[in-house]
Amino acid sequence: MNNTDLAEHLATAHGITKADARKYVDGVFAAIADAAAKGDEVALNGFGKFKVKDTPARQGRNPSTGEAIQIAASKKLAFTPAKAVKDRLNG
Repeated sequence: MNNTDLAEHLATAHGITKADARKYVDGVFAAIADAAAKGDEVALNGFGKFKVKDTPARQGRNPSTGEAIQIAASKKLAFTPAKAVKDRLNG
């Protein structure tokens, strides 16, 4: 499922236009991204949590040459599903 599919489902379920539904979907994802950029955790009850995790700098290898390279530190957005979602996935 992608953003368009999600917007169509939302529009059908709630009797709104697809354009409005797409604005809502895009708005939710923008709010999550903005909160993550600030380093905030986003907790959605019954769904899960989005958290920013720091990945430290580390030594790596270029796979084609075998040369040692330095991989820069970075941040990533991690998702942890809620128990209700885990239970639904596992039957």
